[in-house]
Amino acid sequence: MSGYTRVMQRGTAGLRLMVFDRTCRDAPVGLSRAWSMGGRLYRQLGRLDGFLGASSWQEALQWLVSFEAGRPLQQIQFWGHGKWGCALIDRQPLDRSCLAASQPLRPLLDRITPRLAGPDALLWFRTCETLGAVAGQDFACALTDRIGCRVAGHTHIIGFYQSGLHSLAPGEQPTWPADEGLRRGTPAAPGEALASRPWAPNTITCLTGRIPEGF
Repeated sequence: MSGYTRVMQRGTAGLRLMVFDRTCRDAPVGLSRAWSMGGRLYRQLGRLDGFLGASSWQEALQWLVSFEAGRPLQQIQFWGHGKWGCALIDRQPLDRSCLAASQPLRPLLDRITPRLAGPDALLWFRTCETLGAVAGQDFACALTDRIGCRVAGHTHIIGFYQSGLHSLAPGEQPTWPADEGLRRGTPAAPGEALASRPWAPNTITCLTGRIPEGF
């Protein structure tokens, strides 16, 4: 019996997967450990079907391509660091430039795209600032149009509170202000982001497992 057949017999419901940056191990605890514990908690709560600590975007994307390959991907979350217009694994960016045909990550992204469960699938960057400023909006537009599913992320520095959560579907344009979450600088040249606060726009916590309607 083929591996594909075994997977299909287990069901064809869309997978909910999470990848985190396993290289962030600074003392005393290191965020990688916190992200790993969060993945285990989400798995126990039935919010995830699998998660992986990755040391590069190549490793992360290859796992997303191959994990239970007979089932579609309904949701992908990435937990790690970010800056305006990018998400980072060990300081390696996933940004708009990675979507160019000549870039090494592009073939892996192209292999993930057919696995996505249509435009209602979700790629959620639970990272600081990734969708903030002009660079964040441009990245969101380019990525959702490239892979054909909804892309979500934050405009603020995130921690327990995670502010400035917005999502964008293919063909849509950003509706959030380009200066949202900025403490210093301009939307075209951001300098510093605001920390998340309960009263900031579109705030959830790290314990929130889904994107509220309208975000």
